[in-house]
Order: sequence, then structure tokens, then C-alpha cells
Amino acid sequence: MTETEAKEKIQKLSKELSQHNYNYYILSRPSISDYEFDMLLKELEALEKQFPHLVDANSPTQRVGGGITKKFNTVQHRYPMLSLGNTYSREELGEFDARVRKGLGIAANVSEAAGQAQLSFDAPTESEGVEYVCELKFDGLSISLTYENGELARAVTRGDGTQGDDVTTNVKTIRSIPLKLQKGNWPSIFEIRGEIFMHRKTFDKLNNELAAELREKGLDEEEILEKLYKNPRNFASGTLKQQNSADVAKRPLDAFLYFLYIDDNPFENHIQSLKAANDWGFQVSAHAQVCKNLNDIYKFIDYWDKERHNLSYEIDGIVIKVNDYHQQEELGFTAKVPRWAISYKFKAESASTVLEKITYQVGRTGSITPVANLKPVKLAGTTVKRASLHNANEIERLDLREGDTVYVEKGGEIIPKITGIDLSKRTNNHAHIYITHCPKCGAELVRKDGEANHYCPNENGCPPQIVGKIIHFIGRKAMDIDSLGGETVEGLYKKRLIENAADLYSLTYDKLIGLEFELNSEVDDGKNKKRSLQEKSVQNILEGIEKSKQIPFERLLFGLGIRMVGETVAKKLAKAFGDIYKLSEATVEKMILVDEIGDKIAESVYHYFREGRTKIIIEKLSQAGVQLCIKEDENQTAQSNKLEGKSFVISGVFAKYSRDELKSMIENNGGRNVGSISKSLNYLLAGDKMGPEKLKKATDLNIAVISESDFEHMLFQN
Repeated sequence: MTETEAKEKIQKLSKELSQHNYNYYILSRPSISDYEFDMLLKELEALEKQFPHLVDANSPTQRVGGGITKKFNTVQHRYPMLSLGNTYSREELGEFDARVRKGLGIAANVSEAAGQAQLSFDAPTESEGVEYVCELKFDGLSISLTYENGELARAVTRGDGTQGDDVTTNVKTIRSIPLKLQKGNWPSIFEIRGEIFMHRKTFDKLNNELAAELREKGLDEEEILEKLYKNPRNFASGTLKQQNSADVAKRPLDAFLYFLYIDDNPFENHIQSLKAANDWGFQVSAHAQVCKNLNDIYKFIDYWDKERHNLSYEIDGIVIKVNDYHQQEELGFTAKVPRWAISYKFKAESASTVLEKITYQVGRTGSITPVANLKPVKLAGTTVKRASLHNANEIERLDLREGDTVYVEKGGEIIPKITGIDLSKRTNNHAHIYITHCPKCGAELVRKDGEANHYCPNENGCPPQIVGKIIHFIGRKAMDIDSLGGETVEGLYKKRLIENAADLYSLTYDKLIGLEFELNSEVDDGKNKKRSLQEKSVQNILEGIEKSKQIPFERLLFGLGIRMVGETVAKKLAKAFGDIYKLSEATVEKMILVDEIGDKIAESVYHYFREGRTKIIIEKLSQAGVQLCIKEDENQTAQSNKLEGKSFVISGVFAKYSRDELKSMIENNGGRNVGSISKSLNYLLAGDKMGPEKLKKATDLNIAVISESDFEHMLFQN
């Protein structure tokens, strides 16, 4: 066979195999047997082996894997992969609907007349108020796929939401994910999000095979049970992170795709985009449903709460999204979740066991968390030994006592929690007495008015708080010193080499090399372990500390661990004040003027910078050369103070600018974005499809309503 003939044959076989994949996974109409498919695949493999330079990166043969990945590259998400807010309550779904309607300026929907829509992609021709799309919440691993010119370019895990691991080679083994799109008018570049999972039968088959292998090795049934894979979700997640893609190919995974990201989105709503994705060749769940009111949503939930047991895969709830994309944009996001979506979780699996002892943990902020130490019990595929009791109120509410037989659930099937007590088995007649002093340093605990938690006030002398603050400082979202771990930090503290985060910058090679320390923590189950720092570890630690000096000011501010200052607040404060010295001198009143900074946050920051110890830490950080101010190139977007002292609410859809661009323009020119209309508001920047209630409220309060062109004139006039 000539090279030209081989090229034509390879292209023909590739196209034919891709079509068969599409027929099987998307249309559910296989046109050939598995044997015939395998024979075609082998023929293609043989040709590619004979002519290796003709192999395409997205050839169907690449699904069989074979590449070894020592380390997965970290990739920044173009669009953050945010989590969803969760609820187990219908009342909270009603509150979600009320928040959505309030945010859109739409009157509350009291109609319950609309019947249940069909389980299909058909969206209503007209929309009144707000529509929702209900979808199954797949219990798997979130994935983001990027396609360029119709070909799979990159597959990235959720990671921390801002960046994840590049697992493209492994994802290519999943047959339901197209390597090349077969038809449709798709954009030249787009992202599609979805969930990778494993079918129950596949999971059971692999577990049965593993059990047979273990029996041949002479293990007893109890040992076998301990070594079996615990649940499909964890198995799917572990499979996708295998270093050898050939191993991934041996563990059949599947995927549903459910959300498109396109710069110039051609679709009006979510259901249209799902239909388009399905037409392009993606496996999209057929169980998405448009709901016109809460009654429709409740019916959908009730149906799938029963029917989920008949699915071939696991789901753990229902996702509810606002259908209209313009309304999604209007509602926007909080720092962590979209305001236009929520997930309703089905009631978790439950088990009963004995509460053997209540102990207490001390967090980095001094917050005391009571922990239930349980007689080990199997729950949702894992062995549960501990459960958080949150605070004294929770213990009192449940009237928990050591020795009680309790009911345990996994909240969201991740975090164990105690939901009740079997009073018929109670033997302890004495109510539990909450501790009054810190279990680690002995300081008397305090409980501030309006707060549920007790706190240890000895933040500068309580070991868990000191170590916790340093661990927070080196975290990935703060100073990102990944060569240091929690155990090493604890060891360095015990050796009195560090007492605060700033002391990290005084560490030297001579201080660290050969350093040996013992740990005896809860994580180690009471067993002493020795750590000894050798050449490579020491070099990595010192290099990581040196690199951290280039971390931007906003992340250092977050890393200081100031109470109530998270990532978003740190960014806003850094941008508003520019450097740590101006921030440290700011009054509470001045901080409150910053968007989304309330009284409690401002007071917390104010008091933090008034402490003598804080001033010492800042001085040490300054001497070390870390970034204590925003660099000029980071703040180059600042343009003017034309809008200083002016507040804006942005509502609707705009022709020239996106909402994010408008917000940036306001902030970069000294203005302030706020979330709701009040009498103190200066301007309502109104676009198309703005909620009528917002316009009415602004008019009633005599607030200036301006258009996009009015705003441009205000900003760019001489």
C-alpha cells in the first residue's frame, strides 16, 4: 500500500469509527456489533503502526491509551469552575426562587397552575417571568473540555476552581467524549463542562474481578472487603488521575456534558445550548426539563427521588438553573457560587453507631469545634469514625451524651454528621458539659454575642492557632509555598524555629539541614513519627520561600489570616488602599466605603492592625522583601477619579460592553458597584431586558436612570 492510499484509508476508517461512536453514545442506535467495531479499530491501528507519521492526535486509536504521565500540568481555567449552593429543603428552594425574582425585579410567582413539562429539550416559545431548567446531578468528577476547530484540545479537572490538572490523555480514552466533532455549526473555540462517572455495572464487574484476584492470593473475606473499591464516584476520580492512560482505558468511564462557555454566545437560553451540544455530538442527558414554577420543580424532584434507583449510574440530587442567559448575567455570582443556580440534594444514606467520646479541636482563628468520636461504622462505602458537632448549640439541640446510640449521615455524602439519637438505648443520665477552657493552651474560652462558636482568645500563645495561621499563609491560594507541608510547619514550630508566618523568611540552610522532629497528632492516630529534613527537601523549602516573595499583595493579605478576610475581601481591600501601610492606617469608616466591606469586616481588619504583634510581623515581611503593595503594572488599569463617591447598580443587557467590563470601568474610575437599589444609590445603569420592578423602585426613589451611552458620556466627556 502506498502512502497516499494509506492516508486515504486511515481517514476513511477514522471517520467511520467516529460515526459508530456517535451512533452508539449519542443516538443510542449502534449500527455494528462490538466485534465489528474492534476489527475496524485493529485495522486502523495496523495502518498507523506501518505509517506512524500519519497518526492524528485525535485518532480513534488514541483512546486505548498508553502514555505515561509522571505529573499532571496545572492549567488556569479561562472561566472559573465554581461550585453550586446546596440545599436539602423545599423551603430553601422557595427562598432561592424569591432571591432570583428579587434580583431580576420580577414579582413573586404565586401561580401553581402550570403542569409538568415533558422530559425533553423543547423549550417554551414564550417566557413569562423566570423559567428554570432542572437536570440530574451526576455523582462523578467535574471536567472542563476545550475544543478548537472542532477537535478536543484540552481536558482539565476542577482543581480549586481557578486552576486544575490537565488530564487530556486520560480523557481521550472515554468513548462518549468526541475527539472530533462530526457535524454542526460549532464555534471555532469553546469550552463545555460536564461530569465523568462510572456505571454501576462496570463498577460491580471490576470489584468482582478484584475480589477473585484477592481470593486467589489467600485473603479472607474481611480483608477483601477492606480492599475493594468503595464507590463509583471515588473510583472514577482515582481512575482519571492514573499515570498510565492504558490503565484508564481498562476501566471504562463515561461522561455527560451539561454547560457551554462561548465568548460570543449565540444562544438565548441554557436549553437551546444543550440541544446544540447534543447535535454537535456530545452526550447530553435526555432528562433535562424546563420548569415554569416551583410546582414543576417539586414534581421533577419527587419523580427522580424514586426513579434514580433505576438509572445505570449514581445521582445525588437535582440541579436547578435559570434558563435565560440574559437573566443569568443579570443575577451574576457571589465570590463562590452563581446566584442563578442551586442544587437540591437527596436525603443521604444513614447508619446508627455509638458516640464513644466528644473531643475538641482548635482552628487557626481560635474557633473551637467539638468532634464526635464514633464506633467505626460503614456508611456510603466508607468507614466513618468521626463527625463534626459544629458548636455547643448543636450538642444542646440534639442533647448528645457520650455513650448514646446515634444516627449518622454523610452530608452531601462527604462530611459525616449526627442527625438524631436512639433514646431507647440511652444509658447516660448526665447531660454533656461543654468545655470552658482551651484543650490546648488552657485559656478561658469566650463566646461573642450573636455567634454560635466558642473561641480561644490566646491567639498568640495557643499552638494550634499559631501553626494553623502559618499553614494558611503557605496555602495555594495565599503564598503558595507547596514545598512546606502542615507536618513540617508543626515540626518547625515545636523546634521553636518559627513563631509566626514572617519567621519563615529567616530560615536558612544551616538551620534546616538534618533537622529531626517528632509528631504525635490526631492525623497520625497517636503513633509517633520522625521527620528528618535532607538536602533535597531543604533546597525545595528555601526555593519555595524565595519564590513566594513575588506573590501579589492581595494574596499576601489573604494569607495573613485576618478574621473575616477571605480571597474576595482581600482583593477589594488591596485594590482600594494599594499597600499594607495605608490599609493599616485606615479607619473603620473609610474601609466601609469599599464595595462589599461591612462593619464587622472593617472592625476585624482595624483591630488586627492595631495589635503590636501585627506591626512586628509586617516589619519582618518588609525586611524579607515580600510584596506589601500593588505593583504599578498590576494597578495600571486605574484611569481616573471621575466617578469618585458615586455608586451604581447595573441591570439588563448592553450592546457595547459586558456587565463585567462596565463594573471594571466604574471601579477603575473611582466609582462603586453595589448589589441592590436603595435611597443612597446614585445611578441605575439600565440596559435591555431589565426587570420592571427594579426600574419602578429606582423611579420611586428618584434615582437617576442612565443608559449605556449616558454612562459613556459621563466617563469620556472632556
